[in-house]
Amino acid sequence: MKFRSDPSTIRGSIAPVVTPFAADGAVDHDSLRALIRFQLESGSHGISLGGSTGEPSAQSAAERIAGMRTVADEIGDRVPFLPGTGSHKLDETLEITAAAQELGADAALVITPYYARPTQEALYQWYATVAREFPDLPIVAYNVPSRTAVDIAPETVKRLFTDFDNFVGVKETTKDFEHFSRVLHACGRSLLVWSGIELLCLPLLALGGAGFVSAVANLAPTAVARMYELWEAGDFDAARDLHYRLHPLVDLLFVETNPAPAKWVLHQQGRIASPHVRPPLITPTDAGLAKIRTLLAEGGSLTAPIGVVQ
Repeated sequence: MKFRSDPSTIRGSIAPVVTPFAADGAVDHDSLRALIRFQLESGSHGISLGGSTGEPSAQSAAERIAGMRTVADEIGDRVPFLPGTGSHKLDETLEITAAAQELGADAALVITPYYARPTQEALYQWYATVAREFPDLPIVAYNVPSRTAVDIAPETVKRLFTDFDNFVGVKETTKDFEHFSRVLHACGRSLLVWSGIELLCLPLLALGGAGFVSAVANLAPTAVARMYELWEAGDFDAARDLHYRLHPLVDLLFVETNPAPAKWVLHQQGRIASPHVRPPLITPTDAGLAKIRTLLAEGGSLTAPIGVVQ
């Protein structure tokens, strides 16, 4: 909670951890705790749970809240905690966001409501409702049109940023890099913008972004955090080197639907007890595993958990 009063301190690599499930499909809280310890030891600048990588739409509200409780307890205010609290239902979004606030989250990451394809005015009203309900909790919009079929426009972000002091930023998960620039141009550099597209994480920093919420941090947390630190230190060549070296692991994540490939790798590394993903996802196919193994051989050196990346 200590970062809540100054959300501008929520910067760098915010790792969006997977939600581990046991082989029978139940949430595996022991593995979840182990993942959080791994992230903290590896230098991640913050933790998120409940974004797309965490399979929130396959969980009940009670399961999501229980997962947030485990993560909040493990973090203990050492780094910012930015849980995903949104869903396609407003009452559920408010319930999970209220729980996040009570558990000490530093901000809430609220996805655009999926499937319904609301208009921009409807999106404004959606976020306005959340912002009014939790005036003391920083609210971050999560824009991921490839999964939700709706894109929050820069003008809508500007309205929210202007009208609500606690609407502080947006996680942009769109491959339209012009969109990043137009959001920052409309709102100014005080808006916090994080990239959720792996290969746009480093480029966003050149525009004044706050950092990234990148799924590849599940596999290479030290490398992803170090890339941000190198950029901030002005060592642009070294930051770019890490960006390109991460390419194989980025490709690995999306051999089949995220987070199935990442969970398979984490299970192989002994970091989670099972690679289970909930339906409608499936664990990687044999053809997918062949590609995953090839890409892991290319980029696996960056999965080292602690110390300076070589």
